[in-house]
Amino acid sequence: MNRLRLTALSGAAVLVLGLAACGDSSEDTSSASGDGAALAGTIRIDGSSTVGPLTEAAAEAFQGENPEVRVTVGTSGTGGGFEKFCAGETDISDASREIEDDEIAACRASGITYEAFQVANDGIAVVANPENDWASCLTVDQLKTIWNTGSKVASWKDVDASFADEELTLYGPGTDSGTFDFFTDKINGEEGASRSDYNATEDDNVTVQGVSGEEGGLGYFGLSYYEQNRDKLTAVEVDGGRGCVAPSSETVQDGSYTPLSRPLFIYVKGDSLSNPEVEAFVEYYLANAADLAEQALFVPLTDDQQSQLAPKLDTLKQQAGT
Repeated sequence: MNRLRLTALSGAAVLVLGLAACGDSSEDTSSASGDGAALAGTIRIDGSSTVGPLTEAAAEAFQGENPEVRVTVGTSGTGGGFEKFCAGETDISDASREIEDDEIAACRASGITYEAFQVANDGIAVVANPENDWASCLTVDQLKTIWNTGSKVASWKDVDASFADEELTLYGPGTDSGTFDFFTDKINGEEGASRSDYNATEDDNVTVQGVSGEEGGLGYFGLSYYEQNRDKLTAVEVDGGRGCVAPSSETVQDGSYTPLSRPLFIYVKGDSLSNPEVEAFVEYYLANAADLAEQALFVPLTDDQQSQLAPKLDTLKQQAGT
């Protein structure tokens, strides 16, 4: 987990404490079980390092009202999270991509039913050193030239003859990351297809330090982390075929930041909803998803996306018999 992000998000979570007090869908269930007893127990969550800080903010606010509930949030990456989820080790899996066929099969083999809930929108920000004044915008083809499997590009000049003859130093997420999966699919045309000679890390702060410390540095991670470090980095505009577009909440929501806009999810295990603390936490999270996302510097759900959450949760609860 990135300490910088969590420090910033702690303040956001405190602000969210007031949301439940004036909300109607989570007020009752976030403080007591169905028989009126105070909630207690442990909720186990793991998965995406991108979604993790948002879930941590929800957990901190929820625990503020329910001090006997312990919510643990791990960040082993989307792939690592699904591995634990489908093995029955967690109640909720944070994900920056949809579950894949092999993961679906693993969950099915374990008898685990689930539902995916979109909790925010996100864009992947491509970030460069502030001293980089030659590559304010990169096309998808140029990004592919840099990042594709077997790429030997070592200098910015190898990408475009007009660019500086500056060593290219690359930073990005590891192979268990949903951000890695999404980026490689959208840029290189195949999920997991990437050059391997880059600085891979699940700690986005390492990417911030690396790119900000190297004039020729380049990296990518979730937009929300760029928003918290914009004083150290420059966001590169991306040309997905319709001109250069900078990543922002507005361009992610209106779909113009292509192809690097994406939904963010939590996957909830049906059987876990039989635990009152899990049910209450999920209801709280979904009821406040848009406000949590906005205050935590994520891109909030649209009204239409928000309206789809409660019916999906009701369906999962019916399937789980709760």
